[in-house]
Amino acid sequence: MQECLVVNLGLTDFAGAFELQKQLVAARKAGAISNVLLLCEHPHVITLGRNGNREHLLASENVLRQRGVEFHPTDRGGDVTYHGPGQVVGYPILKLDEIRRDVVWYVRQLEEAMIRATAEFGITARRAPGKTGVWADVPAGEAEKLAAIGVHLSRWVTSHGFAYNVATDLRFFELIVPCGIAGCRATSLEKLLGAPVDQRLVTQRLAKHLGDVFGLEMRTAGREEVDAALTLGCTA
Repeated sequence: MQECLVVNLGLTDFAGAFELQKQLVAARKAGAISNVLLLCEHPHVITLGRNGNREHLLASENVLRQRGVEFHPTDRGGDVTYHGPGQVVGYPILKLDEIRRDVVWYVRQLEEAMIRATAEFGITARRAPGKTGVWADVPAGEAEKLAAIGVHLSRWVTSHGFAYNVATDLRFFELIVPCGIAGCRATSLEKLLGAPVDQRLVTQRLAKHLGDVFGLEMRTAGREEVDAALTLGCTA
């Protein structure tokens, strides 16, 4: 069973996490580091996928500035999404050709891990036909989106990943057309439960189920271990 280092970065800015991903992807391609799962929260930020529609960003630069929200175009798939406090963002850096060379399968497994983790809190989450991500039914109206996915692959090494709403301020999703889906409404685990949730427990359960679906042995590691491996890789 392959190892995967689980590194919780805590609250970290999107640009810093993006740069770290790029370094880890290069190291993973070179075999200088094992698989890595980065887990973090971001300050308020809206990101746009490489093929996303800029018109799905509904707020002007002035409104974003007033609300304290950054905007970053990225090289991931998918359209526009929001990240912020109270959300678990996961960036798996996996050598997918050593697991299974199938991008659609990879995305479905990310969904599966989040569906299983949600079930542990007594909430039934599901996929939606023709859409990517994880959804939850609500008593009245259309299903609401609990988690978004946008990935990038380079020589079968994955980056970017998923965003799972735990205690997210859902008002920030009003600044966008979430994932480019008209009428899409976001939800959170706390909204579905009607009660507070320990976010550390959510990250633990997500990491466990990601290990299960990909057949990886998950091992908690600190940022210093990753930095040391990157430094060693650069000097090798």
